[in-house]
Amino acid sequence: MTAVSSNATPLKTIRLRGFTLASVIIALMLSLFLEALDQTIVGTAMPRIIAQLHGLDRYTWVVTAYVLASMTMIPIVGKLSDQFGRKGFLLGGTTLFLLGSLLAGASQTMDQLILFRALQGLGAGIGMALVATVIGDLFEPAERAKWSSLFGIVYGVSNLFGPTLGGWLVEHGPLVGSLVSESSRWRWVFYINLPVGILAVVALLFCLPANLSVRTGQGAGWAAVRHIDFLGAVISAVATICLMLGLTWGSSQTFAWSSPQVLGMLAVGVVLFALFLFAERKAREPILPLDLFRNQVFSVAALLTMLQMMVLLGLSLYLPLFLQGVLAVSPTIAGMVMTPLSLSMVLGAMLAGPIIGVFKRHQLILILGALLMAAGSFLLTLMTPATGLFQAILYMILVGIGTGSFFALGPVAQNAVPVSRLGVSTAATRYLGQLGATLGIAIVGTVVNSGVSGDLTRHLPTDQVGKLLLSSAIQHGFVAVLIFAVIALLATFFLKDAPIVTTPKSGELTHVG
Repeated sequence: MTAVSSNATPLKTIRLRGFTLASVIIALMLSLFLEALDQTIVGTAMPRIIAQLHGLDRYTWVVTAYVLASMTMIPIVGKLSDQFGRKGFLLGGTTLFLLGSLLAGASQTMDQLILFRALQGLGAGIGMALVATVIGDLFEPAERAKWSSLFGIVYGVSNLFGPTLGGWLVEHGPLVGSLVSESSRWRWVFYINLPVGILAVVALLFCLPANLSVRTGQGAGWAAVRHIDFLGAVISAVATICLMLGLTWGSSQTFAWSSPQVLGMLAVGVVLFALFLFAERKAREPILPLDLFRNQVFSVAALLTMLQMMVLLGLSLYLPLFLQGVLAVSPTIAGMVMTPLSLSMVLGAMLAGPIIGVFKRHQLILILGALLMAAGSFLLTLMTPATGLFQAILYMILVGIGTGSFFALGPVAQNAVPVSRLGVSTAATRYLGQLGATLGIAIVGTVVNSGVSGDLTRHLPTDQVGKLLLSSAIQHGFVAVLIFAVIALLATFFLKDAPIVTTPKSGELTHVG
């Protein structure tokens, strides 16, 4: 199917410029940065949190609650923003995230922390769904690719500085750390969100037009409340929770993959997703319009987004383990060696978006990105205890540039659908990306855990057994990552180029700023 320009049927084009545009862009990036940072900063603080709040048996729920809550919100809010506009939901989501941060920092028990992390996740899910959507509202199709590089920069920077910042806050607290007791400094891992988030809320409140998405809403208004797909929203939320719990329990070895708990959750999740698809076919305003997937460009872009996150998370989890457990470097050196992965991901995003914006074609750039990602993944499978750090860094740079280029997929998917579906299409790709992250962790984790061969231990000195067993297991995991990357490479050949409309076909152009 030929991609439909998102400018095909505009009612009105509202263009921000100058200080107003800069304020909105900065606010959007700050909002996204906080949500991305929260997925990396908390892990460093968990030992100190457990020491004070106890609840080691609920350790994983601090992360799981956040992820589950955010994923349930993404598809729902994407659709609602198409019906009722972006600004109210975006402000509400950011405020909810900040409230969750405040309460999480004030938690007195592990149960409270888990509850407030879920509240944070609800707000974060709204932001994940809408930040990229608002970028699509702000810019015409030809300009979106250039701005997509910001997403890669945000995620790269959050991955780069999140763990370090978390460790600093736990050890030293804020700048006035001498006034904060050592046992309470972990709370600043959550409080750090407040000043930055408040700035984002103020900028969005005063600079983001309430009628920015008049191009997408088509005058639906609040009279359309009766057409909200409540059934689809409930089924999708419960299905997501069941599926994610099953994957999380299995990959973390909370329960065996063959256990009734894991199999039961996965089975219920699959059945509910089938019911969800059936319900969406009947709904007047479906949460997920299934005909989106008849569009080849959108479908392939969504698949590639999922595969990108499967590669990235599968590697991010086990590369540090390989560096420390197999190459025997210190945690500090391992962190330094991982830095080029984040920096090269930023570089890939910064290059791909503007190049696509200039040449108005995306397929060749994404094929090259997929080639680099697959080549780097292949080289990682060849690593052994004898591999040098320089080699490992080179391999990671290839993967980083390749995965970074895939951040341009957001505007590719947006440009393939009518503007009236900008919110729901963006949310669908973000949801699949989050699902891909979980699948990547689950699959690679399972392969690593089952990849140790007892035959390797025969006739080997004791001091070599551990390294070789761990190296073999992680290499099996990297093979799984390579398979994801090869599938992504093959899929890029089906990502057809579509002409990008560079000027509005009709409608009024209004400048604000």
